[in-house]
Amino acid sequence: MKTSGGSDAAKRRAGESAAEAVTDGDVVGLGTGSTAAHAIRRIGDRVDSGLDARGVPTSFASRELAVDAGIPCLDLPEAVGPDGPGIDLAVDGADQVATGVEAGGERDSGGALIKGGGAAHAREKLVDAAADRFLVVADPSKESPRLDRSVPVEVLPAGRTAVAAAVREAGGEPTLRRAERKDGPVVTDNGNLVLDCAFGEIGDPTGLSATLSAVPGVVEHGLFVGIADEVHVGTASGVRVAEY
Repeated sequence: MKTSGGSDAAKRRAGESAAEAVTDGDVVGLGTGSTAAHAIRRIGDRVDSGLDARGVPTSFASRELAVDAGIPCLDLPEAVGPDGPGIDLAVDGADQVATGVEAGGERDSGGALIKGGGAAHAREKLVDAAADRFLVVADPSKESPRLDRSVPVEVLPAGRTAVAAAVREAGGEPTLRRAERKDGPVVTDNGNLVLDCAFGEIGDPTGLSATLSAVPGVVEHGLFVGIADEVHVGTASGVRVAEY
């Protein structure tokens, strides 16, 4: 369920804009997806030019790209363990970003995200939440006044049926994500399954986040609420940066 839309040039501008926020000595969370990939490549270029930075990849794919780009990598436990350096900055993409425009008196949800199109949202949330600053990179096609895309929910295989029932009770419609080029479901890097859960327009991302997190069998869901510090949106002529 990878999202499409937005020009590669806009994605590149967003990714490279966030990559410029990396400073000497930083440990950087490296996100997953096509827009985050531009940030990783730009960080790699800066490392090649002498920048002292290390990365904490959020997926197998982002680790491979970081290695190819020449970025030294740490595992998450190395970075955030008792003797670890911590994570100074995380750069990651999003499948949808709420701009928080008020409508009908509903709660402002600006900066809330839906992630998980690449089924890496569990590790992404661990890294992004642990970072001192989290910068989101996106193109304009990912912006919306309110979140309304399906929410990816990573589930233990044995808990799939029970979690699906709980999602329906919460007003959602779960669909098991199927692999695109092989028979069977998508299996995450953690060995779990993904349910894509349609709730329609999400007026209260914070409340839905808490509801999903409380369901036994849920490993992690793709609602990222109150985590993003900046959103870098690449446009046809430059980059718009919103702070939250």
